[in-house]
Amino acid sequence: MFYKRDILPQLEDELETKEITVITGMRQVGKTTVLRHLLELIKSANKVLLDLENPLHRKLFEEENYDAVWNNLAQFGLTNKEKAYIFLDEIQNLPQVSSVVKYLYDHWQVKFFLTGSSSFYLKNLFPESLAGRKIVFEMYPLTFREFLRFKDRKQDVPAAFSKKAQKKNRIAFEQRKHYYEEFLEFGGFPKVALEEKPLRKQQLLSEIFTSYFEKDAKNLADFRDISKLRDLILLLIPRIGSRLEINKLANSLSISRETVYNYLTFLEETYFISLLPKFTASIDRQAAGSKKLFMCDTGIVNVLGKASFGQLFEQSVFQSLRPWHKLNYYSKEGRNEIDFIVDKRIALEVKLSSSRQDIDHLRRRAVGVGLTEHYIVSLQYSDAQETIVATDL
Repeated sequence: MFYKRDILPQLEDELETKEITVITGMRQVGKTTVLRHLLELIKSANKVLLDLENPLHRKLFEEENYDAVWNNLAQFGLTNKEKAYIFLDEIQNLPQVSSVVKYLYDHWQVKFFLTGSSSFYLKNLFPESLAGRKIVFEMYPLTFREFLRFKDRKQDVPAAFSKKAQKKNRIAFEQRKHYYEEFLEFGGFPKVALEEKPLRKQQLLSEIFTSYFEKDAKNLADFRDISKLRDLILLLIPRIGSRLEINKLANSLSISRETVYNYLTFLEETYFISLLPKFTASIDRQAAGSKKLFMCDTGIVNVLGKASFGQLFEQSVFQSLRPWHKLNYYSKEGRNEIDFIVDKRIALEVKLSSSRQDIDHLRRRAVGVGLTEHYIVSLQYSDAQETIVATDL
């Protein structure tokens, strides 16, 4: 059964565009499934989907004369006599494919859909000559709204944060509460969400991490001591929702600050972590300021280490906000923190339960930063108008 992702309408619109469509994100987030869905929507028979993890499919593009690639593609029924649709999955397995794609795109009527599991790699794979020729879309593990869809549960919740706060419903909350508990424990990788047995879920999550570490970290990165990267990942788990202290990490691992920064850049650009910048009016200060850490998924967190329940909850809220909003955090001299500033206009504070004191404190902090819209995101239900329940994100 095909479960719709929220990004799908945007990708379906790409079927009618000329530009190369690139879908990137971690392994197992559903890129291949979406690719197959898009392929089925094309009425023309002049289409093909190739998996570049397959050495025989890679061989099709290993020609010195790029025009000869069409001869190789003919065995799949593809011709350049009319518009062709070429879908290439896992392009990081064939670095030279970017030159072939560019040549075919420039000389023939061909629409490309490409997937890759690392923006770190794609930046090197696609030279500047492809600027203006490609549109990049990022896919992530499921948001909670998508998670409910994978559970065949409808969620009719308004998009605006103000409406989420005003129109919440206790009965709907009670119906979704145990699904949120599952989301907290096992996260939003599609295959894990569809699996019913808890032990199997854990095994799938372990396999997802192993695949990431063995295929992306070892094959894409050029680090002399890959074990230090693994050790850094384990050190990051208890730091979820906190600002990173590079000196402490460097000392704990007996490596340089520069190496820590290199590792963090790699982890971020392969979608394993996200680093939220501090909210400030100054772009320069934002770039230099200490960043707040989140991981790719709550399920991965629970498989790799132990985070507090409050950290897991904040991580889950981040996962539901991440695909559609620009996120920052705010902190003044280590105090008066605002967990998330959404799209530079809405303050969100994450709490297991909401109190009037929490709401008043957040209001003062938000007004001090110049934000007029502010809400507590609560795990527990609250009737307060300034509170959004997490099951409605």
